[in-house]
Amino acid sequence: MAGLALPIETERLCLRLHRPDDLDALLGYYSDPEVARYTPFVEWSRADAEEALEKRLRRTGVNGPDSALGLVIERSQQVVGDVILWPADETLARGEMGWALHPAAHGQGYAAEAVRALIGIAFGTYGMRRVLAQLDRRNAPSARLCERVGMRREAHLRQDYWTKGEWADTLIYGLLASEWPDRPPAAAGP
Repeated sequence: MAGLALPIETERLCLRLHRPDDLDALLGYYSDPEVARYTPFVEWSRADAEEALEKRLRRTGVNGPDSALGLVIERSQQVVGDVILWPADETLARGEMGWALHPAAHGQGYAAEAVRALIGIAFGTYGMRRVLAQLDRRNAPSARLCERVGMRREAHLRQDYWTKGEWADTLIYGLLASEWPDRPPAAAGP
């Protein structure tokens, strides 16, 4: 397993670790009710952004069950979103992903480009055998994104979590390393 070389350059984007000066950019989209709509938290205040950024500054790699890799998505040196990968179990063989994008960057393929890069990191750098994404059933853009990057819908859990005053359904999408077109050589079991 090779080490993670950052930043990651894709065709149009740069994925890098969070920095203290990302505060205003993150607040710019996480304070938007539409961005926070399908997240487990409400739109951020400045204090929320400061607290969240402190945590994100420590998300520098997947190296244990409580670790995570959080990357900012930049386009032309402007923050347009972020992605995160964390272990879904103690073996580190399964990863879970999440993402958020500034509304001004929607509809341009940036999320798919960034998520493809993150999947490549999960399989290529960390040797994971499976990645998944769990999302609110009503979040149609994220469901389309999962399908666009090759993930399969594996489950629809009905009214399985309480969020913002109501019960919500979860969709679970998954992808195996063996299904990834740019997959690394097969890894041994945990």
